[in-house]
Amino acid sequence: MKHLFQELTTHKTFETLSFRRKGDSVPDTIEDRISAEYVNLSAQLRRAADYVASNPVDVATRSLRAMAQSSGVSPATFSRLARILGFKDYESLRETQRAAMGERLVPYADRAEALRRGDQAPETFLHRQAGICTQNIAQLERTISGARLAAAVEALHGADKVLLVGLLGSAGIADYIGYQAQFFARNWSVAGRSGASTAAAFASMSPGDAVIVLTKSPYAEASVRAVRVARTNGFTTIVLTDSHACPALEVADHPFIVPSQTANFFSSYTATLVLIETMMSMLVSRVGPEAEARIRATEEQTRKLTEV
Repeated sequence: MKHLFQELTTHKTFETLSFRRKGDSVPDTIEDRISAEYVNLSAQLRRAADYVASNPVDVATRSLRAMAQSSGVSPATFSRLARILGFKDYESLRETQRAAMGERLVPYADRAEALRRGDQAPETFLHRQAGICTQNIAQLERTISGARLAAAVEALHGADKVLLVGLLGSAGIADYIGYQAQFFARNWSVAGRSGASTAAAFASMSPGDAVIVLTKSPYAEASVRAVRVARTNGFTTIVLTDSHACPALEVADHPFIVPSQTANFFSSYTATLVLIETMMSMLVSRVGPEAEARIRATEEQTRKLTEV
């Protein structure tokens, strides 16, 4: 199945905003480091950063001179970017990328061309999508640290209220999380559902409450605004997105850049679901017997109402 991956490509849109969070430790991945520095980079350094983030295979396998020729960015700019990101030199950055890539060092061709020219058998489409989703999950496991996960879950556990925000393609995922959460928690809700506006939800919240925002390219403006207002209100902000270029990362207390590569035309949410379901499992374990009792009671009422 390995040869099929040669027809796949990463689909990301890199814009011009990211974030630096005060008091952060060194981020986990090269993309995290780019996110932390991006807002302060010059235009030329941003070009280099965008190229590094969107071409991990090239970074890991090609020389600095070859990178410069293909990107139109000078070798000196790439070297300066590496130092800004906390590396001794560009070679150190490249070695880090090699280690991160591991067995994923497979060149991807143009995604649309692969769909058009590749094997049209249903089994082939299944293998392609299943293969790249498996890669996304493996990359998620390698790059999301336990400490980062624990910090986000602790914030959710300590919040009196938790609001989920998801628009466009993320709307259904937000609904799914909200449905799952109501089995064990009374304090979770989904913004914009059942006639309740995000503004009304914010008005009933207090500093220390939590807002989870799911957004992927092209990043719904309403979702980005929600994160910014939430941060201004003193709410804890957790952002799940697909790129260092997501504007919402600038004000995220707990940012998660989730692998979303796909053989399809649409961003994959497979790894996002794995991350969300992991958080939910951790929360249930933190709540303990109270969660078990509420889940049991909800199941009993469901049976009485013949909903299943």
